[in-house]
Amino acid sequence: QQEKQQQQHHFESSYYLSTKSSVSQQAFSASKTTSKLSPLPKTTKRTYLAMDKDKEVIGYVVPVFRALMEAQEDDVTEEGINYVAMRNLFVREAREAVEVKVEKKTRTKHVRESAERLELGKTFRKKMNPDSLTHRPEFIVKPRGQTVLEGKTVKLHCTVAGWPKPRIAYKNNVLIDAKAHPEKYTAESSYNMHSLEIKCDFLDTAQYCASALNVKGEASSVATVVIKGFCSEYGVTFEATIIDKFDVAFGSEGETLSLGCTVVIYPTVKKYQPEVVWYRDVPLKPSKWVHTHWSGERAILTLTHLNKEDEGMYTLRVNTKSGFETFSAYVFVRAEVELEGVPVAPLDVRCHDANKDYVVVTWKQPAVEGSSPILGYYIDCEVGTHHWAQCNDAPVKYARFPVTGLVEGRSYTFRVRALNLAGVSRPSRVSEAVVAMDPSDRARLRGPSAPWTGMIKFTEEDSTGVIPGEPTDVVVTEATKSYVVLAWKPPVQRGHEGVMYFIEKRISGTDAWQRVNTGMPVKSPRYALFDLAEGKSYSFRVRSCNSAGVGEPSEPTEEITVGDILLPSAPGAPVVIRNTDTSVVVTWKASKDVKHLAGYYIESSVVGTDVWMPCNNKPVKQTFVCHGLVTGHNYVFRVKAVNAAGYSQSSPHSDAVVVQPAIQPTAVTLQEALKDYMVLGWTPPADNGGADVRGYFVDYRTVKGGVFGKWHEMNHQALPTASYKAENLKENVFYQFRVRAMNMAGVSKPSLPSATLECKEWTITVPAPVGLYVLEVRDTSAVVLWEPPLFDGRSPVNGYYLDLKEASAGEGGWKAVHEKTNKSKYMKVTQLTAGASYVFRVRAQNLAGVGKPSAVLGPIVAQTRPTKEIYVDVDDNGKISMVFECSEMTEGSQFVWYKNYQEMTDTSRLTIVSEKGSRATFNSPSLEDLGTFSCMVTNTDGISSSYTLTEELLRLLDLSHKHKFPIPFKSEMAMELLEKGRVRFWTQLEKFTSACQVEYVFNDAIIEDGKKYSMNFNKSTGVIEMFMDSLEVTDEGTFTFNLVDGKAKGTTSLVLIGEFKELQRKSEFERAEWVRKQPHFVEYLNFAVTPECDVLLKCKIGNIKPATEIVWSKDCIEITEEDEEAAKIEKLDGELLFNIGKWVIKQEKKKEKERKKPSAEDAHQPPRPKISKKDMGVYDVFLKDERGKDKSSFNLTDAYQAVMNELFRVINSSSEIQVLSTESGIILSSNVVYYDENLRVGWLHRESKIAASERVKSGVTGEQLWLKINEPTEKDKGKYSMDIFDGKDGVKRVFDLTGKWDEAFEEFQRLAAAIAERRARVVGGLPDVVAIQEGKSLNLTGNVWGEPTPEVSWTKNDRELVSDEHYKLKFEHGKFASITIAAVTTADSGKYALVVKNKYGKEAGEFTVSVYNPEEEESKEDKRE
Repeated sequence: QQEKQQQQHHFESSYYLSTKSSVSQQAFSASKTTSKLSPLPKTTKRTYLAMDKDKEVIGYVVPVFRALMEAQEDDVTEEGINYVAMRNLFVREAREAVEVKVEKKTRTKHVRESAERLELGKTFRKKMNPDSLTHRPEFIVKPRGQTVLEGKTVKLHCTVAGWPKPRIAYKNNVLIDAKAHPEKYTAESSYNMHSLEIKCDFLDTAQYCASALNVKGEASSVATVVIKGFCSEYGVTFEATIIDKFDVAFGSEGETLSLGCTVVIYPTVKKYQPEVVWYRDVPLKPSKWVHTHWSGERAILTLTHLNKEDEGMYTLRVNTKSGFETFSAYVFVRAEVELEGVPVAPLDVRCHDANKDYVVVTWKQPAVEGSSPILGYYIDCEVGTHHWAQCNDAPVKYARFPVTGLVEGRSYTFRVRALNLAGVSRPSRVSEAVVAMDPSDRARLRGPSAPWTGMIKFTEEDSTGVIPGEPTDVVVTEATKSYVVLAWKPPVQRGHEGVMYFIEKRISGTDAWQRVNTGMPVKSPRYALFDLAEGKSYSFRVRSCNSAGVGEPSEPTEEITVGDILLPSAPGAPVVIRNTDTSVVVTWKASKDVKHLAGYYIESSVVGTDVWMPCNNKPVKQTFVCHGLVTGHNYVFRVKAVNAAGYSQSSPHSDAVVVQPAIQPTAVTLQEALKDYMVLGWTPPADNGGADVRGYFVDYRTVKGGVFGKWHEMNHQALPTASYKAENLKENVFYQFRVRAMNMAGVSKPSLPSATLECKEWTITVPAPVGLYVLEVRDTSAVVLWEPPLFDGRSPVNGYYLDLKEASAGEGGWKAVHEKTNKSKYMKVTQLTAGASYVFRVRAQNLAGVGKPSAVLGPIVAQTRPTKEIYVDVDDNGKISMVFECSEMTEGSQFVWYKNYQEMTDTSRLTIVSEKGSRATFNSPSLEDLGTFSCMVTNTDGISSSYTLTEELLRLLDLSHKHKFPIPFKSEMAMELLEKGRVRFWTQLEKFTSACQVEYVFNDAIIEDGKKYSMNFNKSTGVIEMFMDSLEVTDEGTFTFNLVDGKAKGTTSLVLIGEFKELQRKSEFERAEWVRKQPHFVEYLNFAVTPECDVLLKCKIGNIKPATEIVWSKDCIEITEEDEEAAKIEKLDGELLFNIGKWVIKQEKKKEKERKKPSAEDAHQPPRPKISKKDMGVYDVFLKDERGKDKSSFNLTDAYQAVMNELFRVINSSSEIQVLSTESGIILSSNVVYYDENLRVGWLHRESKIAASERVKSGVTGEQLWLKINEPTEKDKGKYSMDIFDGKDGVKRVFDLTGKWDEAFEEFQRLAAAIAERRARVVGGLPDVVAIQEGKSLNLTGNVWGEPTPEVSWTKNDRELVSDEHYKLKFEHGKFASITIAAVTTADSGKYALVVKNKYGKEAGEFTVSVYNPEEEESKEDKRE
């Protein structure tokens, strides 16, 4: 009986410890709200709940020392079965603290004890449940979830058992009162069966809870009711619109920042609310740093105590049953420092690889290092409440540090501070809390709890223990200059006792192993080794140990060398793309071969300041939008990469960019209108900011009575073209529209609003084209393209007209580019002025006529960008390709090929490969490929080029055929110098037929065998030769042999460019060596013009003997000694001269021989011209003797113009204009060396040409050019110019007569007066009329005067009289001149004059003589009577 009682007492004690010692439900509920684990005072009740980083309970955590203390602290402390199980799993080391009795029992005794336990259990249960009839409610049949259509009725049924009879209540977030709403709900109860009937609408979708309650307790069951009608297939579609959006925000560390948007849901449904979610890369959850609020209309996100970790792109997402709507904007957090020059605090502190006594702490370096580079970092850990302890004595350089020596089961948080020469930064934001525990135990805590079995069984282990086996998979997870981290797996053989570890190391090249942690073994399968020698190699191994002893070592690791983690390489030069008036988009090439890249920091600087400011305080990946810039300032940017080892070198600076809006459409116009829609068009942005425009968004607003409504979006998907059909408008309502463009950098600011447009039907006959844009802008040309009108008008469009004008010109400056209709949708405009700005427009034409112009495109500056053009290439395989290279490509740039400015969708004709450039290869070239091919590079500022493939394709096909079917050459073309300076070009063929033909080409011109070239093709040897006597200046270029042998073709060339002068010099030297031994020309025949304007042909000769024969010839006719031309030849000191202009009279020698005086006919003629066209021809000089011969030629026919130019150059060296006064006027003159009839002389007075007249005359006398002004007046003052022009060049002489007018005019008057006194004149004695009878004699005497004595002559009817028997003329004493006419007759009647003249003048005294017959007079009177 006593033994029975002891057993019963033992059972009750065990039962009490295992069932009654559980944590109460209230304590568990309270512990769920605990947010942070920290050491608690002894007076505070401890919690044993472990939480993950999301503050969710994952199980119990009971450190060893707490378990022992609590077991002794209070007998009434409750311990649950789950706790006991977990304690045994976690604390094997404390198992000896629990005393367990172990007894050996027989089977009979065990059966008897079991029966007694059953009986005792019945008695115990009776005590625990004195009233077995009462029990808590229990759902026999639970309500089931249902899905019904809107407007139907749903009925929920359930069956509930319990005593006393439970009461039933229904909840739908709130308690349902069926009696208060009989029209909506009907509740029924019959015995234990209950029901709730609901008349449904689509707001009744919810979870319905049925609760049963009596004095013994409560039970509940949930059923979900879904009412169809939310989804679009049932007729309802929700549209969410986000308005009053938040902009890019800036905040400082420690501040509070709120972001908010207003959300409009259409249609408005009572009680329906969308799901509102905030993102920063991942969905944000409420915490002490993040607070969200949704009022039903406005979503607000509040960031308390900003840190750099809060910087990033924030997105508001509104989810409805029909879809979702999002909006994003960036938040920048400015870093704050307490002392000037110290670094900014590090950021993003995280804990990794947590274990029993070890954790790895990582962070990211700050954007700003301060006044000096960062020397290292301090890591602090929080132990307890607001107690921080520094983990490292010396600063660490790497952004990763293993913290050891943690206490198992304790919670820790960490923070990091940066250090430089100026001081220590502010601490970073603290990390999430982490518990030091075994990762496997942590995983078990996250899993489901073991079910209650009703009994705890203890087993006993062999008291001698088990020595653990060796650890496995020992690896080096991290190796830096400061530390090495080892990791391994626990041994398989370890018994039920916990194991710990010893770590050993060995220097490479030795056999000695040295234990690292001699004082205390480690519990975690992780360990960090410090103070290793840099540059040395080590191996490591691990031993397990427990109370039974130390196990065998693990396999050693591979040798590892301790050294620095490599810093990242510098990124590529950033490319800056304009975005808005305060932001730009920065892209760059990533750093190469970088490990553990954290991201990039971007810095900006205003040009000229050299002050760099961070654009981001949190590392970002490639492509970043830098906000907060100053509009109009000129910035440069640089980028640096960062990883755990530190910062890279800064990238090269970007090109300077002025901050201003990059893309903004313009000129929103109406293209078409009907009753309920309008077609809009606009001009694309003039500058795409360096990235292609990807689409457009259109906004509209109504205008009523001059009052403007709110702007609304018309399209949610980006429009690909610069036109849009705005539908669902109201007729006769006025609207305004604006457009925003979008590229990879974002959405631009809106364009200016359009004019107020009325929605009504149009009756336009010819619409306007749309979507003008320009490609291939060059200095003198550009290609303008456009889209056809969106509708045809009264008839289809059949052509276009392109107009242009300079941007600065008015509306009257428009002019048509072409006269005939252009049926294409593009045109190349030529003859532009480089640097000028132009605008363009296009008009469409149909049968009704020409329509109104399109929106204006431009201004476009005619300027060639530094880009390459498309060129055609034929490779060695004969493939014909078009190649376009571009060095200004950005991230995402692509090559797009067009034919006739239409994108090529059929790739069967071309194979396009784009790498550094783009190569378009013709698959099967033919005449079908003729046309204009163009290529455009996207994401650039309009870089493009075109190539027009014409009949040139035939030449390319021929060249392709040569490459496909080549003639094999044994050796390519070569050149060699021969004797006499001759040049030999040659090549040799390897294989050919007798039909092989050779074409000799020089600089693309075919040359033939002749005087200069001699060719030879030896078909027996395959040698092809071409000879030249010498190399001249004109021979610099490319010599080519083109071969055709049936289908096969071949070409070999030799380029004589660059080295030509050296080859020519060698050729001349070889020739000189040859001619040095015979008579030769030192200088070949050429021309010269002397200062006296003599034209000479001259040459220098050498190695001449008296016996050397010198022969001149003209046009192959020898000039002999008897020829007139022989007198022009001279020989002076080794120089031969031929004076072309020397005057020789043929008769001179002949008359000298005859010793006769030449007659007047043989008198000397005026000097002949220095040179004339009669002298043209080919002049040759021959040298010849027994040693050899040489020849020099000069073609005066070809060089005639050059000779004349040189002659005129000498002639044009005229003297300055001189002034001379005479008795008749003023003479202006200039002397030339020689005057040629081909010279044109013009005189100008006050820049106006002087017309010849009696008063003003010009002419040439010998070598004097003169202008004579007779009887000058005041009007003749001013500037006079004389132009001498030879047809090519000219000279101008200027003389201002104003300055010398008084002197010249006075001299003229003086001379005129003096001459008037000395001028010959008739002073008297002669009558006016003389009447004399026939037969009588007439004697008249006139008095004359003049000094010197004048010459006297008499004239009759302007014919001079000669003294004879009838006319006797006398002049006596130099004063008296008389005429006597003996026996006058009627024939002597006439007009007579006495003419006197001397060098000063001439004068005539005129009179009339009338001879009459008296008889004839009487007869005439009789007849009258």
